Amino acid sequence: MAIQEGDKLPEATLHTMQDGKPTPVTTADLFNGKKVVLFAVPGAFTPTCSQAHLPGYVVNADAIKGKGVDSIVCLSVNDAFVMGAWGDSANAEALQMVGDGNGDFTRAIGLEMDGSGFGLGTRSQRYAMVVDDGTVTKLAVEAPGQFEVSAAEAILASL
Repeated sequence: MAIQEGDKLPEATLHTMQDGKPTPVTTADLFNGKKVVLFAVPGAFTPTCSQAHLPGYVVNADAIKGKGVDSIVCLSVNDAFVMGAWGDSANAEALQMVGDGNGDFTRAIGLEMDGSGFGLGTRSQRYAMVVDDGTVTKLAVEAPGQFEVSAAEAILASL
């Protein structure tokens, strides 16, 4: 069953790039005691993700943070190297680019999808959530093939 509004995020270890190497970061590190916007994409460098989803959060980062958000996390079932390179290529310095390389977190929250028909294997569904001190207060999961409710502009309007 997929995570719902009001649920606590599960404990998991993810990875970010720091000082040129993958570095573990826990969900507690990312979310405890903070208000965070987390958005997830099916894959770094894929068309909708690179042309619309990530750029929307890059452009709107200051406005989102101006609504009391401590950090914006972009997550994908990719490794930290890919997420770091994608963030660098998109000028996403204001965001935390986080890899869920094995999909453990994505599976734990029930938001995985089967992308094997496209050669992608198991990936994350496209979604965004607002997390307050580890609890999901807003969850916006896209219908397959859609990009509306998880866009930065939609999340900004909900804050």
